[in-house]
Amino acid sequence: MRENALTFQLCASAVFFFLTMAVPGVGLLTRLNLCAQRRTRVQRPIVRLLSCPGTVAKDLRRDEQPSGSVETGFEDKIPKRRFSEMQNERREQAQRTVLIHCPEKISENKFLKYLSQFGPINNHFFYESLGLYAVVEFCQKESIGSLQNGTHTPRTAMEAAIPFRSRFFNLKLKNQTSERSRIRSSNQLPRSNKQLFELLCYTESIDDQLNTLLKEFQLTEENTKLRYLTCSLIEDIAAAYFPDCIIRPFGSSVNTFGKLGCDLDMFLDLDETRNLGAHKTSGNFLMEFQVKTVPSERIATQKILSVLGECLDHLGPGCVGVQKILNARCPLVRFSHQASGFQCDLTTNNRIALTSSELLYIYGALDSRVRALVFSIRCWARAHSLTSSIPGAWITNFSLTMMVIFFLQRRSPPILPTLDSLKTLADAEDKCIIEGNNCTFVRDLNRIKPSRNTETLELLLKEFFEYFGNFAFDKNSINIRQGSEQNKPDSSPLYIQNPFETSLNISKNVSQSQLQKFVDLARQSAWILQQEDRDRPSISSNRPWGLASLLLPSVNRKSFTKKKSNKFAIETVKNLLESLKGNGTENFTKTSGKRTISTQA
Repeated sequence: MRENALTFQLCASAVFFFLTMAVPGVGLLTRLNLCAQRRTRVQRPIVRLLSCPGTVAKDLRRDEQPSGSVETGFEDKIPKRRFSEMQNERREQAQRTVLIHCPEKISENKFLKYLSQFGPINNHFFYESLGLYAVVEFCQKESIGSLQNGTHTPRTAMEAAIPFRSRFFNLKLKNQTSERSRIRSSNQLPRSNKQLFELLCYTESIDDQLNTLLKEFQLTEENTKLRYLTCSLIEDIAAAYFPDCIIRPFGSSVNTFGKLGCDLDMFLDLDETRNLGAHKTSGNFLMEFQVKTVPSERIATQKILSVLGECLDHLGPGCVGVQKILNARCPLVRFSHQASGFQCDLTTNNRIALTSSELLYIYGALDSRVRALVFSIRCWARAHSLTSSIPGAWITNFSLTMMVIFFLQRRSPPILPTLDSLKTLADAEDKCIIEGNNCTFVRDLNRIKPSRNTETLELLLKEFFEYFGNFAFDKNSINIRQGSEQNKPDSSPLYIQNPFETSLNISKNVSQSQLQKFVDLARQSAWILQQEDRDRPSISSNRPWGLASLLLPSVNRKSFTKKKSNKFAIETVKNLLESLKGNGTENFTKTSGKRTISTQA
């Protein structure tokens, strides 16, 4: 009897615990349930959207898989292009391209016929950003010179124009009565939240949801061309001082993880200028340029950026709001490129950042699930104010990307290789030392053995939240170089080792409160996805589910999770009572030694 009484007391305490939980999905029992469901593989029909025409994924195109299969790097047999090959091709393409501000009333056929007199046109597209603009790519670079020779500098009675021969033009109509034909403009921004929710609610699986979000948010082919063109236009200005310089985009614009509307990071590469004429000698003579010298590389960087900032402010067409932020850890010039709508950051001597972009490009190309998972986690974080465009104590998108890569390295079998393993595959051509930091890793994607992991995106999303909802952030750090949990070298709440500057923590800015908010939301999201397996709504119900339910704002999410938690609590009480009955009859049999008497009513 005393054992029965103890069993009743324990069950009653458990019932009270579930009924009074304020935040579902944070308790010990929920964590045990999630662990019990590990390694379950949910095979659902998957629609792959990574190879959509007109997107950045064109550079990473894969064969479409039959319905019901899981697309991974293992099935991909198409040779992949090197990052440097992609960059060089895009840059050469941008050098044959012009940007034209067009009048509202314009005939597309007459416009193209007019430009064709300067040379054959390879392709073009229109977009709107405070007016109508056309991006026109000629087949030959010489055509741009012909167009410039036929262009004049505007003159006005009230203002004086600063003459500058650029590839940014303004087209005017002599006959203002000309009618505009129907011109299809390229979209440079993602869908609204309402439209996105509708798309996600009507998909058939969580895998479809993640791929739909990727398709809607990733940079389009047109947007990518516009980014390289913007860098090329800034390069024309910088070339007045440094004739052999290159303005290279880096970060989200080139690593395949950028979304529509993201900033444009670029850096001034002066290596070609510094190496100009190197090792060229004639007999006993060695000729050098006369140059000015300064005490340090940092001061040289500040002076160069200061001059470029002045040029952009006073001479650069379409460059507005120029700010020279020269005392930052990495000096930069920030400005808005009005015609493209991009917020731009220009730095110099920043090759490690470009190398990091190349590493992410490789990780994104190795397996089709990587980008879909990163985009969804980033979108989830932004929906709950875990990230922000304003500098502060928030987790950055780069940190979230590192966390996803680390998580995928920890799968069994691993989906992504560690940075150290990529280093072992490198040859002499791949060797790279930047400012004393070893940045060596294999550049040829076709030499990297693909993963045999076939887990679905749905399972990976669930277990990402579970993994980091229970991660020991108080004592362990995240290290993609080794792909294993390491002891933290300092007391920072979140420690993610910089993959190349290994003594740095890329998440040093994150506060304890922001980290705890991330953990709480990860646990809650894992709990919500766990309930989807029990109670998945039909498509016709038009109710947020799966990824859509995770993206609900905090206010709407409270009522949503409250309904879920009430149903979960009722089921839990029912299971506990049934367990109680089983325990009671088992104890009665043991104590009396007689046949069990059924007391079910």
